Amino acid sequence: MNVLKFSWIKLTQTEALDQPRGKLEKAFFESTYRLTYIMGLSTSERSPYYSIYSEIVKSLIALFICCELWNLYSETNNLNSIVDNINVTLIHLIGVFRYKNMVWNKSFYKKLAKSTQSPHFDISTEERNKMMAFWASKNEKYLRLLLTLGSCTLSVWYVYPLVDDLQYNLPVAIRLPFDYRNPTLYPLTYILIVVAFNYVAFCVITIDVIMQAHLIHLICQFTILANCFENILADCSPKGPQTTKYVFNNKLKRKYLKRFDNLVDQHRFILKKTLELKKILSLPMLGQLASSGMLICFAGYQVTLTVKLSIAKFLTSLLYLGYNVFELFVFCRWCDELKMQSENIGKAVYSSNWNCGLVLISGVRSRILLVTARAQKPLVLSAGGFCDVSLVTFTTLVKTSYSALTVLLRFQD
Repeated sequence: MNVLKFSWIKLTQTEALDQPRGKLEKAFFESTYRLTYIMGLSTSERSPYYSIYSEIVKSLIALFICCELWNLYSETNNLNSIVDNINVTLIHLIGVFRYKNMVWNKSFYKKLAKSTQSPHFDISTEERNKMMAFWASKNEKYLRLLLTLGSCTLSVWYVYPLVDDLQYNLPVAIRLPFDYRNPTLYPLTYILIVVAFNYVAFCVITIDVIMQAHLIHLICQFTILANCFENILADCSPKGPQTTKYVFNNKLKRKYLKRFDNLVDQHRFILKKTLELKKILSLPMLGQLASSGMLICFAGYQVTLTVKLSIAKFLTSLLYLGYNVFELFVFCRWCDELKMQSENIGKAVYSSNWNCGLVLISGVRSRILLVTARAQKPLVLSAGGFCDVSLVTFTTLVKTSYSALTVLLRFQD
């Protein structure tokens, strides 16, 4: 394991990690930066050799998707082949669209990753450090789950063509401009297709990992800010908020008001970043929900058809269905968590011991009302303005996909 870890670190020594980074940014994005680097998708590298490698990878992905679309247009003559082709092509197309959206807004994403370097972001207590570590470990855990599930799906996908009844089958349905169905060209073609398909698939997984890291990063900031509001008086007074005599101390008054203003500025700063992210993700989220709904339906259709025909094909379809459901669940869960943590700011302000005489200080009442009013309108990421991205949406979409699957199976019968 140590050898593998050492090799991984050496192979993924990206310039993104050499630049000045805050403690939180490294905790949340180090694995993401390394994965993006090795996949040829990093936008932080200035090396000409890496630029050549990145262009080769992107060209390979583009050519592979074009071959998939060519096959969908020309060689699909029945429902099963159409579903099989759409299953793979659709997730690749929406993955490329999401990546292009990230590239178009790369300056914003860089600023968002550095948002924890704000002067008013406070993790000075042990409790807040534990909160930061908790969310960083959550991010790493789900990153590994996405990679593990995606890798298992791909490994079965590569094995299936070697054990089926067809002599010259490929891992994915594509059309090539030459005839590979002979003993000389087939092995080389199979290897090239596996390499290209691997890059395309891990490109999709990498985009999922990047988006998850940014969402959990924001959730962590809201969680720590809520703790700062809740313990504001304890942070201002070494003896803690025990009696009202501390409130009427002039030094404590000035310190409390300054601390409150800093937290209000931090709250406004995070809100602004989250609203910008909501605007940027509106169309990609709409595409993601629409494609996930179709993919869950079509993957479920393949599972029901292959359960009695081929164990390898059944496992491929089942793992692919599992990855799509899990991917959609991850997005909806973190968007739902972001909404709840943004609402918790108001609850934290209400629990900040304002009732021990703090409201008698000039300006405190208006500050409390302002923050509470802002927090009452929860931050909800939407899919093109049509629906909110939440766990409710997840369950609704899964139910709708299941209903569509039953219709598709009746049509097949």
